[in-house]
Amino acid sequence: MEWLSAENVVAVLTAVLGILASAGVLWYERRVPRRKRIGYRVQMDTPIGSNVRSGRPNIRLGLFNETPDMSDATLVLLRIENDGSQSIADNDYTGRELHGLTAEFTDRTIRAIAVTQPPGADHLMDHFAPAAGMRHTGSTIYLPRVPLNRGQHFKLLVLLTGAGVGSEVTVTGGIRDGEVMPNRSTTPDDKPPQFSRPARLITVLLTACVVTLASIIVVREDAPPPIGCAKGALTVTGSTAFAPVVQELAKKYENDCEGATVTVDAHGSTAGIRALADTGARAKKGSPALIALSDGPKPDGYPQLRDTRVAVSVFALVVNDRVPLRNLSIADIQKLYRGEISNWKDLGGPDLRVHLVSRDANSGTREVFQRRVLERNEPANSSRDCERKDDPEATVVRCELDSTEQVLTTVARLPGAIGYSELRAGTGLKGLHRLDIAGDAPSVDDIGKSAYPYREIEYAYTFGQPPADSLASSFLGYLSRGSGQDVIRTHGHLPCATPKGLRICGED
Repeated sequence: MEWLSAENVVAVLTAVLGILASAGVLWYERRVPRRKRIGYRVQMDTPIGSNVRSGRPNIRLGLFNETPDMSDATLVLLRIENDGSQSIADNDYTGRELHGLTAEFTDRTIRAIAVTQPPGADHLMDHFAPAAGMRHTGSTIYLPRVPLNRGQHFKLLVLLTGAGVGSEVTVTGGIRDGEVMPNRSTTPDDKPPQFSRPARLITVLLTACVVTLASIIVVREDAPPPIGCAKGALTVTGSTAFAPVVQELAKKYENDCEGATVTVDAHGSTAGIRALADTGARAKKGSPALIALSDGPKPDGYPQLRDTRVAVSVFALVVNDRVPLRNLSIADIQKLYRGEISNWKDLGGPDLRVHLVSRDANSGTREVFQRRVLERNEPANSSRDCERKDDPEATVVRCELDSTEQVLTTVARLPGAIGYSELRAGTGLKGLHRLDIAGDAPSVDDIGKSAYPYREIEYAYTFGQPPADSLASSFLGYLSRGSGQDVIRTHGHLPCATPKGLRICGED
């Protein structure tokens, strides 16, 4: 009986105990949800219009007897709560839109909404703002990504007209590793049952089984991929300014998710948008495995492209260290880029010729600079080497380069040169320094507090809606939430999915 070894006996006993423990957990799960879960229920649905009658003929008890269009008014109290076993953060909501949940009042029209919450949770009210996604239209309320601790709730008191009492009320939305579903009160004080002693015993027993079995199967070294991983190949193109963020995240995703290949091929925002539109148009079916990053919104004429707001990027003007100026007004910057100033001495600087080192027309960094600062296009290209004018009639030396790195290298090398870059790219480089604009310094921390103009939202575009189980959809979620937020912050950008980012990304 070779099978009767100590290891096999332990494995069999462990398997039996595991089955018993699992059965116990399944039984307990029938009473206490173990996943993240948002529950909702209608606590009141009552008529208050002029059609409400007493027991006597021709006597109406409604609150709107003088308002015919409110004759069928009803008042609904809708409770929404975290009735699962885990807290729900704002980044646990999985929808692609800004809002987190949708409440639908079938066949009724919303007239007014009031939000209430229990004592001690006043901070929840900060989330119910238009910038966070709170709005309503017709029969639908769009609710923000409200973080809820276990057992926490809020209520919506909704005034409606249209269908009468009892019309269907539904709440929908996506929760990572969880669900949104109707519930009912479990106790008179609406509190879910606590984790009981038998449940704790079952959990300890199951944990012991798993640890024992894991110690036996020591030859298995590979770990399962994280939840949400997808296999296949994906290309990310577009913004060169945001490329360092995407390159780092692509490596992290490939390390976390076996079988996934993410290639970053950045050639500028405009070029990326065009490449995505062309690839999507040639695709025989569905959304191609291609994402285009853009510094700012896409140009007109691409209705098939869907956007995801990822981060707020700050850009900076950089100038060669031979020019000691630290601040320029917007008017002076505009004069420089109109060719009206060709020597730095006209601005109180040294006797050096101005060299405008710019990006090519595919650059989102250039497009943001023209729109946010210059309020016009840059002048024509007049130099191929950035040092001498090829056009003798040009009033200023101006050249165009293919990448942010080339701009920074040229500005650092060429006395009198001025250019622009994404904020983090221009940090710590020798031979150049950043300029303030109209007294405001380029800073991510000061977004929303200063009037610094050279900033823009970073958009991720797909051709149509990629399938939920696709690598493109998975990487978008990885980029905009979870560990992606940490990488975005490290590179000097403000993630849109943070509370401050939600407000800034919603305003711009």
